[in-house]
Amino acid sequence: MERPAWAPRGIDISMPSVSRIYDYYLGGSYNFEVDREAARKAMEFMPGLPKIMKANRAFMRRAVEFALNEGISQFLDIGSGIPTFGNVHEVAQAANPDARVLYVDHDPVAVAHSRAVLDGNANAAIVSADLRKPGQILSSPEALDLLDLDRPVALLLVAVLHFLEDEDEPYRSVAELRDALAPGSLLVLTHASYDRLPLAPEEADGAVGVYRDIRNPLVIRTRAETARFFDGFELVEPGLVFMPQWRPDCPAAQEDPYAYSGIAGVGRKA
Repeated sequence: MERPAWAPRGIDISMPSVSRIYDYYLGGSYNFEVDREAARKAMEFMPGLPKIMKANRAFMRRAVEFALNEGISQFLDIGSGIPTFGNVHEVAQAANPDARVLYVDHDPVAVAHSRAVLDGNANAAIVSADLRKPGQILSSPEALDLLDLDRPVALLLVAVLHFLEDEDEPYRSVAELRDALAPGSLLVLTHASYDRLPLAPEEADGAVGVYRDIRNPLVIRTRAETARFFDGFELVEPGLVFMPQWRPDCPAAQEDPYAYSGIAGVGRKA
């Protein structure tokens, strides 16, 4: 397999990557044929996957705008993936050029491309770290330089927690991050859901199996299990809802049924 010039050295380009698959769904160009093949295989079972990702990205934009309107100018985006259009720093800094954004990912491709995109941006950086180790994130030089944890921060965990299995202790990680944040901080979260998936369960399981095969199991949690991540936060209106229902730009818009295949919420730390 020929290595593209943009591919960072030392990464295995024969193994699909969740962040590169996500990039492909969003119409990005930082993906390999092995990623596109895995994405197409998953779409055989769940053809609406790109629509789910786009609904996820649209929610993230609205949540960032909400945070800005609440006076928050610091953003910690964990599991940020490969920079594609409409990233957090683009949305935040368009409204407030002084907004500070720290991205976190453990995919070498996501980290390398984030560094390239953010070159010259003094108010944004990327840390190579893992959500399962919050202490490493918070004590990183980039976090210490960019974030003032004595002031409110918007913590974004968008489409990442469903890649952590229960044995990874995701609730502990979120609680550790919550405890480090100042009162008034926000938790912005989305999670995969079967609640309104327009598919038979066995078809959905086929798509989940594709992620399992590439060693990134997709964990579908119930609404109650997802709500537990907001322990210590007060949900802001309209609460924990399907992604298109969270403060939509156009309330009457007709969304593709697949857009409802994830739940979203924003919580405020008291």
